[in-house]
Amino acid sequence: MSEQPWIVHCDGSAVPNPGRMACGVVLLAPDGSRHTVSRAIPTVGCNNEAELWAITVALAELRRLGATSAVLHSDNSTVVAQLAAPEAGRPAPILRLEPAFEAARRLMAEFGEARLQWVPRHRNGQADALARAAQGLPEKPVLPPGRKRLSKARRKNG
Repeated sequence: MSEQPWIVHCDGSAVPNPGRMACGVVLLAPDGSRHTVSRAIPTVGCNNEAELWAITVALAELRRLGATSAVLHSDNSTVVAQLAAPEAGRPAPILRLEPAFEAARRLMAEFGEARLQWVPRHRNGQADALARAAQGLPEKPVLPPGRKRLSKARRKNG
C-alpha cells in the first residue's frame, strides 16, 4: 500500500517584479497536520524565480518531514508547465532559470511520487499570504473568480 500524498500549496513573491523575493508554503500531511513556511529569499529576482524557490523549499521541507509522496499546487502556469510536462512536451525554457528548473526536477525525482498541478490564484491564498508576510506586506484582497483587479490608472481615475 502506497503512502497517501501530502498536499502542498506553494507561492513565490517578487516585489517589485523583479525585486525582493519571498516564498510561502503550506504542507498538509496525510494525518491532517499542517506545517507552514514563510521565508524571505536572500536575493532579488522575478516572480518565476520566486515560485521556483517556493517549490524547492517545499520539497526540502517535505524531505525533512519524511514524506515520500506529494501533490504540489502552484498558481504560476509558466513554472508548472516547465516542471510538470515531460521533457519532449516542455515549452521553450527560460534559459536564465534553467539551472533552477533542473534543481527542482532533481528534488522531485527523489520522491516516490511528486506531482505539480496548477491552481487558480484564489485557491492559493494561504501560501500567497505567507510569502507576502515574509516581505512585511499585507495580504492581497481576495477577488471572486472571474473578477479582475483594476489597473492603478483606472483606480486613480475612477
